[in-house]
Amino acid sequence: MRCNKQRALIVGIFVFFLLALFFFMKTPQLAPEKKINAEDISTYLKDGDIICRLGDRLWSLYFKDISPHDKRFSHLGIIRIIDNKITVINAEGRAIQGKDFVNEVDLDEFLEIAKAIGIYRLNDYEGKTVSSAALEYIGYPFDWNFDLEDKSKIYCTELLYVVLEKIAPEIELKKIFQKELKKDVIPLEAYSNSEYFNEVFYISIE
Repeated sequence: MRCNKQRALIVGIFVFFLLALFFFMKTPQLAPEKKINAEDISTYLKDGDIICRLGDRLWSLYFKDISPHDKRFSHLGIIRIIDNKITVINAEGRAIQGKDFVNEVDLDEFLEIAKAIGIYRLNDYEGKTVSSAALEYIGYPFDWNFDLEDKSKIYCTELLYVVLEKIAPEIELKKIFQKELKKDVIPLEAYSNSEYFNEVFYISIE
């Protein structure tokens, strides 16, 4: 009698193990979410480089589609490197209290929502000239009116526009007339598809 109970227990454990193994094999395992990390791009970066990003926020699709040809990006920032620390100066419009302004963030934070990244370098200009000029605009509020004439507020692509007006006024950037806004805006492809910039690196996880 005791042997029968032991045998039944062993069989039960074996059956349970087989069932568990079967369901584990059949259940689809979620692949780890792909992400662009600082280590993936940091070796390509220099002070003053332009970093373009494709994000996943609501506004990302809108900004991406402003560019009629190169729709790889929705936002940009300016790389600053001090003592091997890499940061990004960018005009963020998150529509969150206290977050709508030109700020300086760690590279990792800038990459958090990145689905694609492109690195661009201004031809014939020292990078430090670009990043130093961008520093002057930290704290400026985000320009939700997208008005290039109003220099008291700045939107994402306008940040580099005002920087170039100071350091390289001879550069003429492409503008797109937006019917909804009834004004000219600077598309991302004004930089990513421009003779004045060299594409150094591009990566996409989509």
